[in-house]
Amino acid sequence: MGAITSRVRQTKMKSDSDTPATISELLLAQASAQPDAPALLAPQRPPLSYSALQNQVQALARELHARGVTASTRVGVLLPNGPEAAAAILGVAACAACAPLNPALQAAELRADLRSLRIELMMILRGQTGPIRDVARDLALPLLEIEVNLGAPAGQFECRAALPAVVPVAVPAPLPCKPLDLALLLQTSGTTARPKVVPLSQANLVASARGIAAHLALAPQDRCLNVMPLFHIHGLVGTLLATLAAGGSIVCTPGFDGEAFFRWTAQLEPTWYSAVPTIHQAVLAHGAAYRQEAPAHRFRFVRSSSAALPGATLRQLEGLLGAPVVEAYGMTEASHQMASNLLGKGAQTPGSVGVAAGAQIAILGPAGEFLSLGQPGEIAVRGPGVMAGYEDNPQANAEAFADGWFRTGDLGHLDAQERLFITGRLKEMVNRAGEKISPREIDEVLLEHECVAQAAAFGVPHASLGEDLAAVVVLRAGARVGEAELRAFLFTRLAEFKVPSQIIFLSTIPTGATGKVQRTQLHQTMSAALTRPFVAPDTPLERSLERIFCEVLECTRLGAHDNFFARGGDSLRGARVMARVNLEFGVALPTIALFRHPSLSELAQEVQRLLAQRRAGEAALQDEIDSLSDDEVARLLAQAEALDAKAAGAEPARLGTQALA
Repeated sequence: MGAITSRVRQTKMKSDSDTPATISELLLAQASAQPDAPALLAPQRPPLSYSALQNQVQALARELHARGVTASTRVGVLLPNGPEAAAAILGVAACAACAPLNPALQAAELRADLRSLRIELMMILRGQTGPIRDVARDLALPLLEIEVNLGAPAGQFECRAALPAVVPVAVPAPLPCKPLDLALLLQTSGTTARPKVVPLSQANLVASARGIAAHLALAPQDRCLNVMPLFHIHGLVGTLLATLAAGGSIVCTPGFDGEAFFRWTAQLEPTWYSAVPTIHQAVLAHGAAYRQEAPAHRFRFVRSSSAALPGATLRQLEGLLGAPVVEAYGMTEASHQMASNLLGKGAQTPGSVGVAAGAQIAILGPAGEFLSLGQPGEIAVRGPGVMAGYEDNPQANAEAFADGWFRTGDLGHLDAQERLFITGRLKEMVNRAGEKISPREIDEVLLEHECVAQAAAFGVPHASLGEDLAAVVVLRAGARVGEAELRAFLFTRLAEFKVPSQIIFLSTIPTGATGKVQRTQLHQTMSAALTRPFVAPDTPLERSLERIFCEVLECTRLGAHDNFFARGGDSLRGARVMARVNLEFGVALPTIALFRHPSLSELAQEVQRLLAQRRAGEAALQDEIDSLSDDEVARLLAQAEALDAKAAGAEPARLGTQALA
C-alpha cells in the first residue's frame, strides 16, 4: 500500500480473540452481559429480552437440526416484516445459510429465486397466503411453519412443521457455525436478466454490524425504529444487527407507514432510525404530525443510506426532527456500510457520504489504476465486510474484482480531507448525444424548487441522440406548478443539454421492494406516461408549426403537446426548425428557444408573444411619428440620409482594413 496510502481511505477496527465473529457469539455475548434488557420490540407487543431472544434462537436451531439442517443448508425465510421475521432470520442465520425473501413476490418470481438460491427448506407463517405453498409443492420443497401468539413478547414463536422431521428428534446438538461459514444469501437488484447471488459469511456480517455500531456510538440505551424491509441488507445489518451488536433495542414495525410513523415514535421513543431517501421524504410529507404525536420526543440522530440523499431533503429533515442526519454509503456486496459521515452537530458534509467506515476506499481509473485525491473515477472497496465473490458467476467476478478490490460501479472522488463524493452510477449515466449526464445532479436541482417533494431523472432511448433525458416529479401537498415552469426553472440552473425533455407528474415515484428508485428501469415503467395523449393543433399558428416540425422530423402528424426531442428531434434538426420558423414568421428566435419551448403549443405561444411585441412596438413608433411636426420629420429624415451617406463611404475602407488584417 505504501505508494498509494494518500489515495486510499481506510478504517481499522480493534479486534481480539474474545470479539464475536459469528451471529451466535454476538447474541450469546449480549444475553450474558444483559439478559433482562429489551432486544426486540413491536407496536402493541411486550418486549423480548436478550435472554429470551437467545432462547428463541437456540430453540429454532434445535428444530432445524432435527430436520437435517446443518451450517451449509440453505433455508429460505418468507415472513412479513416484524419481530418474528427478525427473530427467525437471526435464528436461521445463526446455524445455517439464511435467504430472506420478499413476501410480495409473485409465483414466477418466487420460483425463480428459490431455484437461483438453491433453497432446501422454507420457513413461513402458519396460515400464510400467497403463492408459496403451490410453488413449494411444485419444487418438492419442505415447509416449516411458525405460529405466533400476538399476546406473547415480540419475536417469540412456535414451530409447526408442515412436513415431518427427516431425522429422529433425538440427535446430537448442532455444531456451532464458524466465521467463514455462509450466513446470508441475498440477490442484487441489478439490470441483468437475473440478479446475481451475494453470499455473505458470518464474519462479513458481524464485522459490518460492529463497524456501524462503533461509528454511530450506539449504546444499550439506544433504540432503533426499523422501517426497512428485513429481506434487504439495509434492514438486516444497518438496523437489526448493528443494534444488537451494541446491546440496544430495535422496534420491528410491519414496514414504513407514514400515518403511523410518529405514533410509533411517541409510543416507543426511539433514539434513531435509518432509511432510504424516499422514506425520509415521506416522513417530511407527514411531518406536521411529529409534535402533535410526540411533543417531547428527541431523536439523537437519523441515518440515511442505500441511495443518494438530496441536500434539500437532508436540510429539511434536520429542521423537522432537530437532529443530525448522517448520510452513509453501503451496498449488499460489502455487507452494507462502507463510508459514513461523522456523528455530531455540524459534522455532516452536504453532498458527501463521509469518510471510510468499515472498509478501505480507493478511486480507480478505467484501467484499474489508483487515482489521486480529487480525481473522479470508479469507487472501489475492500475490507472484512466485503464478500469473497458472487456465487457461481466467474464472469461477474472477473469484472467486479481487481487485485482484491471490489469495483462498486459507482462514480465519485475523494476530496483533500478524504471525504467521499458520489456523482452517479456507471450504468445510470445518460449519454445524450455524447454529453454525459448524471441523473442525480438533475434530482438535486429539481428538489430546490419549492413545489417539488421528490424527483428522479432517468434516461430514455432516442433514435438520434442515443439517449434522451426525462424526469418524474412528486409535488408537495397543495403545490401547483406545470412542466413548462419547472423546465424554465431548470434552465436558470443547468446547462441546456442537462434539462429533461419531459417531466412527468405522479403521486409517487415507482421504487423497488426496498424503496430505492431503480433508474435504469424507469423508462420501461414510465413508458405509458411518456407517451402523451394526442391533442390536435388548435390554432393556425400551431398548424403551421406542425407542418414545419413534421417536414423536419419526417413524420405525418404531431400533437399540440408532443415534445420535439421526444419525437426524435436533436440540436441539428432543431436548428433547421428554428431557421424556418424565423423566416416564415419574421422573428429572430435562437435555436435554444426550441429547448425551452419544445412542443407546438409552447413554441406557438413564444412566437405569438414576439409577434405581439413587434406589433406593439410598430404601433408605438407610428404613434410617435404621428405626434411629430412637419419640421421635426424633415430634420430626422435629413439626419438619416446623412448617416446613410457616411456609412456608404466608410464601407470600402473598412473592408480594405479587414483584408489587410
